Amino acid sequence: MANQKLYKPGQKAPDSGQYAIVGPKGGKTDHGERTVVKGEPFPPTPGTGLKYKEVDPTKHGK
Repeated sequence: MANQKLYKPGQKAPDSGQYAIVGPKGGKTDHGERTVVKGEPFPPTPGTGLKYKEVDPTKHGK
């Protein structure tokens, strides 16, 4: 998952899943994860400059 895309609050989620709140360059933070649904905007982060990185995409059963 190296070089994975980062998303800003307010951008629409490309996929449903768990997104970690990371630093401006993608580094780990202590702010945990949020569940975001595809097409919905990412919620505000708890601090300035923080972004989202997908860590666990939703798995859809058939």
